[in-house]
Amino acid sequence: MEFFHKATRYPFMATRRRWYVVSAVLIFGSLLALAVRGLNFGIDFTGGVVMEFAFPQAASLDQVRAALEQAGVGDASVQSFGGASDVLVRILPKEGTDTNRLGQSVLAAIQSFEPGAELRRTEVVGPQVGQELAEKGALAVLFTFLLILAYVAVRFQWKLGVGALAAALHDPIVILGFFAVTGMTFDLPALAAILAVIGYSLNDTVVVFDRIRERFLSMRKGASEQIIDAAINETLSRTIMTSATTMITVLSLLFFGGEILRGFATALAIGIVVGTYSSIYIASAISLDLKLAARDLLPVQREKDAIDDMP
Repeated sequence: MEFFHKATRYPFMATRRRWYVVSAVLIFGSLLALAVRGLNFGIDFTGGVVMEFAFPQAASLDQVRAALEQAGVGDASVQSFGGASDVLVRILPKEGTDTNRLGQSVLAAIQSFEPGAELRRTEVVGPQVGQELAEKGALAVLFTFLLILAYVAVRFQWKLGVGALAAALHDPIVILGFFAVTGMTFDLPALAAILAVIGYSLNDTVVVFDRIRERFLSMRKGASEQIIDAAINETLSRTIMTSATTMITVLSLLFFGGEILRGFATALAIGIVVGTYSSIYIASAISLDLKLAARDLLPVQREKDAIDDMP
């Protein structure tokens, strides 16, 4: 299935330096926001109090959140689990807070609109658990990039590899910058989304690079900029269709998945847009500026074969 009825011939590489500026602003702004504001870590990383409530009928999460805000507990995370009548409330820790008193105040706030609600259990998640999750999350990202580096080194010529690695670094930095600027809660689902975005972006880059490699071998007399533009235009229909169908699913999660999936869906939505952009204007453009040419992609001929071919 083709998105475009006619082959496109847009000169992507002619405007690459303008997009370098855009990417530089995004990266610098993201790093500055991370340094100044930092991330608003969720209970997954900070620890806190977890309370499980049972409702006599299907619970309204919006009502629970409104009641908690009126009770002065506006920073709570509210989600359903198990059945529709089971609700999990997670509250960030505060120094000197009595867990039992906190549980009773939250229960009173919920019973103000649903007298039949029951508090089943109260559990305290220590900060050391959150710190361990943060460390494991950082290690997951680190190992992801190490494996990407190994894959790129084996799969592509180094000029293409540098572009692919730059694009893989570009996307998560922009997403983290968005979370820092907006103050959205950064939790484990958001971290999982960033790892998914890295894989999505790399997959998109691989598709473009495979076509670039094919076109360099079939259009050896063409200029590098023309060949890369041709390869990107030939994969553009596939890229738009893939991004659009994926975005439909992600937007469904964003608008209908509830508060608990908001960070996850937001990170994915940004990642789809930025990942598609970076595969063209970061990965491919950097390869061009590194003077990628057909001779870089030709198979290396052994010296013996070269001698045998001599007259």
